[in-house]
Amino acid sequence: MRVFGSLYDRVIEWSRHRHAERYLAALSFAESSFFPIPVDVMLAPMCLAQRPRAWRLAAIATIFSVLGGIAGYAIGVAGFELIEPWLRDSPRYWSAYEASREWLDQYGFWVIFVAGFSPIPYKVFTIAAGVAALNPVMFVVGSVIGRGARFFLVAGLIVWGGDRLEETLQKHVERIGWAVVVIVAAAIAWFMVRG
Repeated sequence: MRVFGSLYDRVIEWSRHRHAERYLAALSFAESSFFPIPVDVMLAPMCLAQRPRAWRLAAIATIFSVLGGIAGYAIGVAGFELIEPWLRDSPRYWSAYEASREWLDQYGFWVIFVAGFSPIPYKVFTIAAGVAALNPVMFVVGSVIGRGARFFLVAGLIVWGGDRLEETLQKHVERIGWAVVVIVAAAIAWFMVRG
């Protein structure tokens, strides 16, 4: 049964849509302040489908992700009381928020840089930075460097992989897709057993 191959073909087709850059910008903004889907899910196929534009796409993702991070910072400064009950009701996000506050108090800029680059939820750190009143200039600089490094790395790896990467993905997309399903199912089961 070919499930992931047809999905892969559809995603590549969507990545060439005339409004794809706008969608990437919107997702990048939203992911940095409130939306749970990582930008890489859209950026990687877009770079693969439009390799000559990969650097432009990484720049769009970076700029709008930082703008979304600033919105998250503003939520932390002005509206934390509104989202605090929701955070407290979500043990995973609340514990991440508490840890991020502690780290921000100790390491400031470096926490934002690492959160921007790594797969941990950046939005939690943008809001916590606002609550902690982290220096706004340090916040923006850390965000630009961290998010930029991440998105330009994704674009660079796809450009570097070129046709060989595309052929490998097309050849092994079913195996990769099912492996991801197994990993996600195992992670969900592990969190359910733990929690």
